[in-house]
Amino acid sequence: MHLVQIFLPLYDNVGNRLPPYLFTTTRDEMMERFGGMTSYNRVPASGLWQDDGKTVHDDLVIYEVMTEPLDMAWWRHYRDQLEHRFSQDTILIRVQWIDLV
Repeated sequence: MHLVQIFLPLYDNVGNRLPPYLFTTTRDEMMERFGGMTSYNRVPASGLWQDDGKTVHDDLVIYEVMTEPLDMAWWRHYRDQLEHRFSQDTILIRVQWIDLV
């Protein structure tokens, strides 16, 4: 089984809060394709990274699904859609193998 985590920014690249429908649309797509999802959105996660010597900050929500099998081609295409939807250069999608207990 695979756990797929999608890191979605709360703000665009100039600091404007992104509209709620972007998140609702993404949630609905996850529900339709995978039959369930978990969102971590009560307290935003805080991301920091270096870009050209400057520290960049992002407030994020995380959506995750469990899936088997893992369709990497579909996920790459979906990441492209999310990058366009959220007006981002890159949306981080992380996959890890999990064993259910």
